[in-house]
Amino acid sequence: MKFFREKKREMEGMIEHKMVCVNGINMHIAEKGNGPVILLIHGFPELWYTWRYQITTLAAYGYRAVAPDLRGYGDTDAPPLANNYTSLHIVGDLVALIDHLGQDQVFVGGHDWGAVIAWYLALFRPDRVKALVALSIPFLPRFPSQKPTDRLRATYGKDYYIIRFQVPGEIEAEIARAGTETVLKKFLTYRDPCPFMIPKHKGLAPDGPITLPCWLSEKDLNYYTRKYKETGFTGGLNYYRALDLTWELTASWAGEQVKVPAKFIVGDLDLTYNSPGTKEYIHDGGFKKFVPLLGEVVVMEGVGHFINEERADEISDHIAEFIKKF
Repeated sequence: MKFFREKKREMEGMIEHKMVCVNGINMHIAEKGNGPVILLIHGFPELWYTWRYQITTLAAYGYRAVAPDLRGYGDTDAPPLANNYTSLHIVGDLVALIDHLGQDQVFVGGHDWGAVIAWYLALFRPDRVKALVALSIPFLPRFPSQKPTDRLRATYGKDYYIIRFQVPGEIEAEIARAGTETVLKKFLTYRDPCPFMIPKHKGLAPDGPITLPCWLSEKDLNYYTRKYKETGFTGGLNYYRALDLTWELTASWAGEQVKVPAKFIVGDLDLTYNSPGTKEYIHDGGFKKFVPLLGEVVVMEGVGHFINEERADEISDHIAEFIKKF
C-alpha cells in the first residue's frame, strides 16, 4: 500500500483535461492512467474535482480513471430546460462517453447524484457496466403510486431542500443573496444526519461562521467557488427539477433488478443513510432483493455525506479492492 501512496503523490498535478462531444453536448472530462477504465460520476454540488484523490490513486493501481463534469456542471454544456436533465439524458451522455473512450464495458463509481446515475446506467445498460461502487445512495426501486416530489413533501414538508429546489429561479435568488462561497461551505460541510431543511424565512444564511474540515481546504473551496460563480447552480438544480419526469419516463423499469456486481459504501452520519426506512432497506434484505449481485455493504463510522473526500484514501482502496475481482 505504501508503494501506491508514494506513486499517487508523484502523479498528483498530472491529471489530463479534455473536451469531448457526446450526445449532442460538449463535455469536460478529467482523466489519468492506463488500463481498464473506471468512470467516476459526481453528485451535487460537486464537479469532477470531487474525485481528484481517487483519480490519482486508481491510476497508480493501473486503471484509467475518467471523471466528467456532468451536463449542467463545470465546463460541460448546460442545456437551459429542466426537462433536459432526466436520468435518461444523463445516462445517454455517459453511454456516448463510454463509446468515445472506445470501451465496451467500464467500471463505475458514483457518489450522491452520481450514485443515482450509476444505478440507472447499470439498470438501463447492464451490458456496459462490469461492476459498480456506489457511495451514499443505494439503489431505490421506483415507487409506483406517487411522484417523488409528492412523496418527499408528504414525508418532510415544504422546507425540505429537494422541495425548495423545485421552483426555477427561487433558490438561485437565495443563493445569490447568501453568496456562492457561503452556500458551498454550508452544503459541503453539512454533517447532520437529520433531513436538510431550508426554511423560507431564513433561506441559506448560515447560523454562524463555518469552519472548513481538514479534508476540505481553502484551495478546494476556491476551485468549487470559481466554477460555480462562472456557471451558477441551475444546471445541478435541474436534476432535482427533473425528478418527476424521470419517474414518469421510467415506468417500464418498475420492479426491475440491477443485475451487475455492486458494492455500497455510506457514512453513518450521512443524512441519506438516516432517512426513514433506509437502514432497514439496506440491511434487512430489500436492497439485496433489487441488487442480487450486491456484495459488501460498508458503513463508515463518524463519516458524513461527502465520503469520497472525507475518507479519500479508504474510498480509493475500497474501490480498487472491489473492481480488481472482475
